[in-house]
Amino acid sequence: MQKKLIAIAVELKNHAPFTLFGAATGILCMLIFKGLHHDTSRVLFYVFHPAHVLLSAVVTAAMFKLHSVKRSFALILAIAVTGSIGVATLSDSLIPYAGEVLLGMKVDVHGHGGEDRHSDRADATQEGGGFFENAHIGFVEAWYAVFPAAIIGTLIAYLRPRTKFPHAGHILLSTWASSFHMMMAFGDDVSPGRLAGSFVFLFLAVWLPCCFSDIVFPLLFVHSPDGSCCDHGKHKEAGQ
Repeated sequence: MQKKLIAIAVELKNHAPFTLFGAATGILCMLIFKGLHHDTSRVLFYVFHPAHVLLSAVVTAAMFKLHSVKRSFALILAIAVTGSIGVATLSDSLIPYAGEVLLGMKVDVHGHGGEDRHSDRADATQEGGGFFENAHIGFVEAWYAVFPAAIIGTLIAYLRPRTKFPHAGHILLSTWASSFHMMMAFGDDVSPGRLAGSFVFLFLAVWLPCCFSDIVFPLLFVHSPDGSCCDHGKHKEAGQ
């Protein structure tokens, strides 16, 4: 157990620089697309969020299959779907939503301009925008896209388990999904303080959840771990 925890800590440290880069691209998106209409941001969120789920399922399923002696498809599917959707929801929806609330961002639930854009989150909730609508929980709002994405990702990994490239793509897709989630509440306010706060929440939304999904979660179910969480060199024979 101690060896596994050390390996996990090393992986988190190694992934921090790339996650910082990803968070920077998220802030760049906010600057380029500032003032983007709520509905457009929502559409883009539901492009990147299912794509994130798909790659997360690929990596989660691949990590489990490569490290475990129990490789039945049903077990791999259950772990990959649960891990990818659960962690993607935390990363793309719940942490950005918490950031929006703590940073005092506004929400335009119904996609209107004018004064509606400046109504606060409590007022929007009273108008019919409940928690699931404001937080944009993907497996509730767009289950028809999120669950198939997780299943397809699991099938891909089951047939050809790979972890290196999908993990890198997973980080970027998660960042962009989180960015467009926050942009639904961002409005035209791109003050330095709000951007700095958004950067912190984008980093946290990607770094811990995605690394947990790709590295820690699948290995919790491995019965014969070798202490290595994400040794890409070991996986060269598997097509890395």
